[in-house]
Amino acid sequence: MSARASVEACPQLALCRSFERPGGAGKLPMRRINVGLVALAALALLLPSEASRAQEAYPTRLVRIVVPYPAGGGTDTLARLLAEQLSRKWDQTAIVENIGGAAGNIGSAEVARATPDGYTLLLASPGPIATNAFLYKEMGYDPARWVPIALLATGPYVLVLRKNFEASTVAELIARAKSNPGKITSATPGVGSVGHLSTVQLEMLAGIKTAQIPYRGLSQALNDLIAEHVDMMFDTPTTSLALHRDGKIKIVAVGTTERVRELPEVPTVAESGLPGYRAVTWYAMVAPPQTPAVLADKINRDLIEILARPDVAEKTRGIQMEPVTKSRREAAQFFVEETELWGKVIRQANIPLQ
Repeated sequence: MSARASVEACPQLALCRSFERPGGAGKLPMRRINVGLVALAALALLLPSEASRAQEAYPTRLVRIVVPYPAGGGTDTLARLLAEQLSRKWDQTAIVENIGGAAGNIGSAEVARATPDGYTLLLASPGPIATNAFLYKEMGYDPARWVPIALLATGPYVLVLRKNFEASTVAELIARAKSNPGKITSATPGVGSVGHLSTVQLEMLAGIKTAQIPYRGLSQALNDLIAEHVDMMFDTPTTSLALHRDGKIKIVAVGTTERVRELPEVPTVAESGLPGYRAVTWYAMVAPPQTPAVLADKINRDLIEILARPDVAEKTRGIQMEPVTKSRREAAQFFVEETELWGKVIRQANIPLQ
C-alpha cells in the first residue's frame, strides 16, 4: 500500500509505515507496528453512541497543551496563541506546559504516557513527530503511534550568510565551497535539528562540504554569525528577518518551494540551482496513542476554524508562520512526507544514533 493510500485508510497507520532506522537497520521493530495496529483495532470497537457522547461533551475540564521545549521559542508562542483561542471557544481553560529537554523527547514521552482522553496534547515542531526516531536510540515514546490532530503552521528555513561573506547567492556560495573544500564554516544549532539537516541537504545536493560547527542553541550560533565568526547557517525568519533588514546578516535564499511574502526578492534554494530542495519548519498537534478519532476530529475542526479567522491568521503571520487549515488525513500525509525526506537525509549523511 502506498503512503498516500495508507493515509486515506488511516492517518496513524501511515505514520507506522514511514519510519526506518539509519544504517540499514530497516523498519522499526515489528513489535512497535503491531502495538499500533492493536490500538487501531481497539478504536474500531468504540461504539458510535459512545463516540458521539464523547465528542459532544468534550472538553469538560482543563486541557493541557505540552510544548516539549523551554518557554519563549516559536513553538511556545504559537501554543499560547492557540491555547487562548481554544479556551474562548471551548469555555474551558487550555493551558501551555513547557517540558523541555533531550530535543523534545522528555515532554513528548510524558504526553505519550498520558490518558488518551483529549485532555493532554502535544504541540511540537518536527523532532518528536518526524526526525527524532532516526537520531535517538531511546526516546521514551514511539512517534509512529501518535494520533495526528493538525498541522498548524509552517515557516521557511532561510540560508543566512555573514554580512561580509564573499558570496551573495547560492550559486556563488557553492562555487566558493567547491574551490575551498572544507573551509567555509557553517553553524549547526543542535545535531539533527531541521536547521542542521537543512545544511546537510544543501551539501548533498550541491556536492560540497562545509566545516560544521555545532552549537548548543540558536542564539549562540546567530551571535557568532553576526560577529562573523562563522560563515553561514540556516535559520527561521522569526529571528533572522530583522537582522537581515538591519544589514547585520544577509538572507540569500529560502527553503520553501515558493518565495515567501516577507522576502519576495529572495529566491528559493530550488530555483537557485538545486531543484528538489525543501527545508521548512512546521508546528503540529498530536495526541497520545489510542486517543479516539472522534475527539481528534473535533479538535482538528476547532483548530481549523480558529486558524482561518483573519485576526488569528494575522497574529500567526506576525510571528513569521503561515497558518495551515488541513484535515487530519492531510496533516498525516504531510508528516509522512517530512519523515521520509529527513529520514533519507539522515541515513545518507550517516548521522549516528545518540
